[in-house]
Amino acid sequence: MSLRIGIDIDGVLADFRTAFHLAAKKSLNRDVRDVTDPKSSEQLDDRDVRRVWEYIARTTNWWMDLQPYEQDQIARLYDLTRAASWEVVFVTNRPASAGDSVQFQTQWWLERQGFYLPAVVTVPGSRGELANALRFDLLVDDLLRNCIDVVSGSACKSILMLREEDDTMRQHATNRGIGVVATLGQLLPVLERLHDDLPKRRGRMLRLADWFKPTPDPGDVLPHNPRVLRPLPDGTLK
Repeated sequence: MSLRIGIDIDGVLADFRTAFHLAAKKSLNRDVRDVTDPKSSEQLDDRDVRRVWEYIARTTNWWMDLQPYEQDQIARLYDLTRAASWEVVFVTNRPASAGDSVQFQTQWWLERQGFYLPAVVTVPGSRGELANALRFDLLVDDLLRNCIDVVSGSACKSILMLREEDDTMRQHATNRGIGVVATLGQLLPVLERLHDDLPKRRGRMLRLADWFKPTPDPGDVLPHNPRVLRPLPDGTLK
């Protein structure tokens, strides 16, 4: 069976903190040092936070301009996904901005980083319920509460993306059986190991069923970038 993986966007793949800081400077028109999180900044009161989000909501396709943390690793994730036939779903609870839908902006952003034809789900609710509904084997998130929600409310495993070292947060996570990584470069080998170990964990009968599946014809595999059309023998494009 294919590995089913859910991956959060902001904080895991995209640098939301820097983008929010710049939005705060522009919308509030003042120096706002160290403002990178609308939920933890001591410099912003509720009114300030609303003004920043209103600025983001008015900005056309604001989510398309976020910088990736590790673009090469996002492209590598795509390579591994294609090679191992993983089913990857990107999840986010981004609020709307002007322009295209959040889903489309996120899909376009992921394609720019080298992950083609991404599946994106916009989810404002429980990550645990989502993991159950989509039958994830693993969900990666940068918020500990979401990781706890996943392991508490589903059979799904979870990994916390902790980009800034925090021993207390790391301990809270590991005490609950949640893995912790600091970069995508650290995450991808974990996914490869899970890919190798998952059939053993799922049991002999499920692995046996895989033996009877037909082997796909390599000639039917799409090109690395599936948006590039291929010529057929008669000269038409496929």
